[in-house]
Amino acid sequence: MDRIPVAPLKSSSFSAATSREEKLARNLSLGPIKLNEHIKEAQKEKAAAVDNAGEAGADAVPVEAAEPDLAALSAEIDAFLAAPRDGDAPPAVSEVTLDRFASAVEQEIAQSEGTDNKWAPNEAGDAPPLLAAIKRLAALASALTADNTAPGGATTYTIGVHRVTGVLHRAMTFVEDEFHGMLEDPRVAKVAPQAADTGSATGRSMKRPPSFGHGAELDRCVVPTAFGDASPPFPPETVGRLRAMAEAMFAAGCETECTQVFLVARRNALDASLQSLGYEKASIDDVVKMPWEALESEIATWIKAFRHTVEVDLPGERDLCARVFAAGGQQRCLGRDIFADLAHCAMLHLLNFTEAVVLTKRAAEKLFKVLDMYEAVRDAVPLVDAFLVPPAADDGEGEGAGAGGPGATADEDGGGSGSASTALVDLKHELASVRTRLGESAAAIFCDLESSIRADAGKQPVPGGAVHPLTRYLMNYLKFACEYKKTLEQVFQEYRRPDDDDDAEHGGGGGGGDPFAAQLMEVMELLHGNLEAKSRLYKDPSLSSIFLMNNGRYMLQKIRGSPEINAVVGEAWSRKRSTDLRQYHKNYQRETWSRVLNLLRDDGVITVKGHVQKQVLKDRFKQFNAAMDEIQRTQGSWVVSDEQLQSELRVSIAAVIVPAYRSFLGRFSQHFTAGRQTEKYVKLSGEDLEAIIEELFDGNAVSMPRRRT
Repeated sequence: MDRIPVAPLKSSSFSAATSREEKLARNLSLGPIKLNEHIKEAQKEKAAAVDNAGEAGADAVPVEAAEPDLAALSAEIDAFLAAPRDGDAPPAVSEVTLDRFASAVEQEIAQSEGTDNKWAPNEAGDAPPLLAAIKRLAALASALTADNTAPGGATTYTIGVHRVTGVLHRAMTFVEDEFHGMLEDPRVAKVAPQAADTGSATGRSMKRPPSFGHGAELDRCVVPTAFGDASPPFPPETVGRLRAMAEAMFAAGCETECTQVFLVARRNALDASLQSLGYEKASIDDVVKMPWEALESEIATWIKAFRHTVEVDLPGERDLCARVFAAGGQQRCLGRDIFADLAHCAMLHLLNFTEAVVLTKRAAEKLFKVLDMYEAVRDAVPLVDAFLVPPAADDGEGEGAGAGGPGATADEDGGGSGSASTALVDLKHELASVRTRLGESAAAIFCDLESSIRADAGKQPVPGGAVHPLTRYLMNYLKFACEYKKTLEQVFQEYRRPDDDDDAEHGGGGGGGDPFAAQLMEVMELLHGNLEAKSRLYKDPSLSSIFLMNNGRYMLQKIRGSPEINAVVGEAWSRKRSTDLRQYHKNYQRETWSRVLNLLRDDGVITVKGHVQKQVLKDRFKQFNAAMDEIQRTQGSWVVSDEQLQSELRVSIAAVIVPAYRSFLGRFSQHFTAGRQTEKYVKLSGEDLEAIIEELFDGNAVSMPRRRT
């Protein structure tokens, strides 16, 4: 009797038909199925098989046969599989046996659903019974297919082949679901529901492709998103079960499906790890348009996520791939391919962020974050290089380190597949390219300081001769930059400009042929020249000297307060600037106090032939009082913010002026009539003069106090 073969269909459940299962249909590659329909078809096949057997007078077997004995049927199937197939009489097995064995496997799967130990090996350490049955089913399907295609056996097991392969497909769907569930990071399910509706790359979790059908090709560069904490490591027993399931899928010829499921689950896990660190993917356009405050925060998060991915996540994924796909050279090569795909995809997403940062407008404040990114990428290079070395063969957990055995070497496996090596080499080149662009960006930002100094040509002098804002900004900037001294030296060595060699020769100070030191010295010299130009904006030469003293002292303090910048600048440059400071001090003393001292000298005009010229003396006291009033009024508003410099100036002034005034006062004050005349011309005592000097450079203009009595 002709029968229509049962089409191989997939289901996520193998339990007896119930009202729940009647509603269960899954959109996998072989289409939806309702289990009760399959059971009815199976019962019809059983009845038809019994009718064929009854033609020889055998007793009819009821449609509802007794539950099949999986162990006994397995022994019969093993004998069929072990029998030689090179003789005239190939081994045979009845259609009833094939059907009963397929039903027994279905029943084993149905009974195992919802149990936690279905993938645990038995007491003897052998493969889990469920996986052993599925592997046997896969071997049977392969043998039956081979026998049907042999000469003279084209239609031997037509119904049996369809029955066995149909159950095998559904079994593989079941294993696939279990494999994915065991691999999936628990945080993936926590994606915000509202994010899933946005359709954005950052708001949806990656969906599993239809593994057993002809769905769209898997997008190799889609990394999903999720929330949660760091992914826990897989314990040995879990790895052993994953390995056994992978081997079962390989035995059934489902390598592609196994690979896709593994990739999707672990990509989701990698993205969940990034999400747990606060990293949100953004497009290049979004990054370029970000205000610096927001981008600065994003860069800090990116650095943390990048380091965690390279140092923690990817080594963990590499280890997991090596342990799960450890059964022989072919699986090991596939494991390396999977890891290479995971690493390449995860890293490209992170490296795209650096590309966007480099594309943003250059600004001095971005240097240090760019250097942080450069250091992170630079430090990742040796770790990625280590990924190119095939991992050592696993000793095996649970069953089967496979044909390669624990002693298999990288050479036996061919050192990993060519595609894995190519992907990892491409990743290494991409890292080098990103590092180059970050280094070039950092060098360009630092070199832009020259343009900033030249562009600062303001015509308005700083009030009071105080430290110029440009001096404060640049010296603090250079001090901070020198905390990255080793990195900047590396950057400038690798990405030096063509004229850097010439700059290093006449950079001055501690350059010593180092292009970074030469560039820093160029900035320092430009700043010094800029300050000298700004000092000429002051009409008062004394105030000009105060301005140069303030700024020169500030620069020296910053240099000597930072071992890093002091090492770059060198002691010779510092000594030269100290000499300049002393000269500025002398210039101030000469411009301000020399004419005051001249008023206190008897140059042959006050005393003529032993007689004091009283009118000349009165004029001298008037001139001295006016000069001190002018100095107090003007220089009291001048600013010397450095307390040590302020004290040095006051002490040096007092040491010259106060003794000269006391001497002049003691010599000539008695020539005035006591009372109103003395008060009119001798307005200051020695103590008053000291008090005036002590109030200079405070930034407060005050009138000269009256004489102390």
